[in-house]
Amino acid sequence: MRRTFTVVLALTMVIGGAAPAMAARIPWHGCALGPDDATGAELDSVGATCGELTVPLDYADPAGRKITIAVSRRPATDTRVGTLFLNGGGPGPSIDAVSMVARSAPAIAAHYDLVGVDPRFFGRSTPLDCGYPTGEYISLAQGATPDRPAFDRSVAIAADLAGRCTAHRDVLPYASTRNIARDLDAVRAALGVPRISYLAWSFGTYLGAIYTQLFPGRTDRVVLDSASDPTAYGPALTRSSAPADAAALRDWARWAADHNGQYGLGGTPAAVLGTVAAIHRAARRPLDIGGHRVDADMVPGLLLTVDDTDASYAELSAEVRVLRDAARRLPATPTDVLRQKLDLYTDPTSTPDFWFSPTNANQCADRPAWRDPEAYYADIRANLATEPFYGPLARHITPCAFWPVRPVEPPTRVDNAAPALIVSASDDPVTAYQGQLVMHRALTGSRMVTLAHSFRHGVYLYDPSTCVTRVVEHYLLDGVLPGADLTCAKG
Repeated sequence: MRRTFTVVLALTMVIGGAAPAMAARIPWHGCALGPDDATGAELDSVGATCGELTVPLDYADPAGRKITIAVSRRPATDTRVGTLFLNGGGPGPSIDAVSMVARSAPAIAAHYDLVGVDPRFFGRSTPLDCGYPTGEYISLAQGATPDRPAFDRSVAIAADLAGRCTAHRDVLPYASTRNIARDLDAVRAALGVPRISYLAWSFGTYLGAIYTQLFPGRTDRVVLDSASDPTAYGPALTRSSAPADAAALRDWARWAADHNGQYGLGGTPAAVLGTVAAIHRAARRPLDIGGHRVDADMVPGLLLTVDDTDASYAELSAEVRVLRDAARRLPATPTDVLRQKLDLYTDPTSTPDFWFSPTNANQCADRPAWRDPEAYYADIRANLATEPFYGPLARHITPCAFWPVRPVEPPTRVDNAAPALIVSASDDPVTAYQGQLVMHRALTGSRMVTLAHSFRHGVYLYDPSTCVTRVVEHYLLDGVLPGADLTCAKG
């Protein structure tokens, strides 16, 4: 049965130094928006309800323009420990994190009210869509640009994408993570809870750190999984990721060599990497894969890894075998996954549900970007000797270089003693371990649990480590941080 109820609460919220009094009202209702709404149906099935909260576009002008923030909530089914806010990363929609945690972590779901919030301009919150052509965005975001022609193409694409957002320049400055954190606190106030606990992955870790900085004393138990470097989030987020990406590729090469009888990519890791290098060289003359054109700029992006499971490595090995055949100018039929990837590069349509526009808006609002395209090219060339494969991808230019507005607030410096548990994979290829250590040092009250010899992004609820699960759930359920940093073995 669907239930509708309203929480009405007048509270004072401290927003970045200001303290406007706000009356918060969330009308709750069922989550499914129609028969084809899989996200809403799954939320309904776990006992969640959904609602919307009206918040200021600009918290410095609380009486001005308003936007809507979408929220999901599922009450605890046993003795309640507290209210656990969830963010699944991205940035992207997060109301669905409630159903994911309800299904995957029953002990946590039993003792916490679970709350998911779609960040402003994502998911069911007030939208922001600049009409990016999918293929154009993918070609930029996944393209490596080591030479002048490739780089010049990337500059033209970045400028075009930025220009498509000019019509939204009135909202772009307010897409920052600082404002998303303020929205979280508005939801907290509307729920009538003095403090929240928080569980998040990837981008959500940066959001959680910003929240602890802006709203000291309003968090209880905080878990940050696959943490972002809090000094790097913004237009240059990926700039230092090439070494971690290369290490992950070497780990896959080890796996592929062990399975050489099945995939034939080389009997040693070095031989497998030699196959990759041969593909990259051959793609200087574009490869034909099932009617798709694959050039050298695309190869590094196609060979990024985020997961070191057998299934993931098997799929990547099958894709590389297809690329190898194409490099030998043999008939090459893509796997289903590779075909889906390649289709994106030539898709002329705009797909708002990929969240490209609000992602760019968020990063461009958080930190200023280099405005001179030549600075990016010089950076790529200066590091090409040590980062020949992934460096040009990691250091590429973004639309923020041409963004129609500048950030209206300075970056938030994270430096506080809020208790937190940072969960890491030792060789995360997306948020590199060195950056996670920066987060650990910035949150001086934190402890860190590291999954050793792990080349993956996302640990708790994604890797079957009983050690990590035990540490995380002991903290969330009992409030006990480890006495010192810990290392967990896989399995």
